[in-house]
Amino acid sequence: MPAAGHNIKLGIVQMRCTPRPEENLANAMSKVSEAARRGANIVCLPELFRSQYFCQVEDHACFKFAEEIPGPSTQALAEVANKLGVVIIASLFEKRSAGVYHNTAAIIDADGSYLGKYRKMHIPDDPLFHEKFYFTPGDLGFRAWQTKHGKIGVCICWDQWYPEAARLTALHGAEVLFYPTAIGWHPSEKQQYGTEQHDSWEIIQRSHGIANGCFVAVSNRTGHETPNGGHGIDFWGQSFVSDPSGKILGKAGADLEETLVVEIDLNRLDKQRTHWPFLRDRRIDAYSGICERLID
Repeated sequence: MPAAGHNIKLGIVQMRCTPRPEENLANAMSKVSEAARRGANIVCLPELFRSQYFCQVEDHACFKFAEEIPGPSTQALAEVANKLGVVIIASLFEKRSAGVYHNTAAIIDADGSYLGKYRKMHIPDDPLFHEKFYFTPGDLGFRAWQTKHGKIGVCICWDQWYPEAARLTALHGAEVLFYPTAIGWHPSEKQQYGTEQHDSWEIIQRSHGIANGCFVAVSNRTGHETPNGGHGIDFWGQSFVSDPSGKILGKAGADLEETLVVEIDLNRLDKQRTHWPFLRDRRIDAYSGICERLID
């Protein structure tokens, strides 16, 4: 575990995305710089921040947004990371090869070195979230990376609903679980279901922190997007950081761009996990059924 008093600051970028990828990249780099000026050591950008959320429709033209990883975006962000001395988590549309694409997060260390990538494991297919059309399920598993400022794990959006994903990432030693996100309301559902949908989203992620003794950091986009017509999606923002007891340490608003900078003490993990020893008391001899779809 880290030495006594090992405090770091997390930068959580909540941003609007335009139809222009280079404009979004420039905006993201500006917000990384803002977070660094305010003392952030690790900065997380929202899911697929280089474009508007194109998965609202199935359109082959949207594959043009994809790029290799490492590639142009990681190179640009690596220069910023090295200049500012911050770790950057960047969610990008990865072109792996002809016909094989992933929803991928790149992890860049504070010296600008590329540490690796996480490919989104759980791919949704819901109205206005047609991700199975674009993304091959991840094949790198759940991982954690030792950065200059702490050991971090990264999952992406739909992964945040799955306790198995959080648990396996924590078992790799993650001290902070980061969730780059693009989630919001269907405008026609917002009035009736909006509050409970958002509450469920927030509660499930805070519970991952409790169950695993980890900090949780969630970076969502905000604004209304209709990249291909229709009613679009109202992205609900409300990015947040919670501690290992599930307490919210910082939270953004719903409608505006905002950069949270939240200080955390990584020594909380050892205290939390010894006082609430969920990892110690796991019955690993009795969990074989978790690998079955259903148990009759």
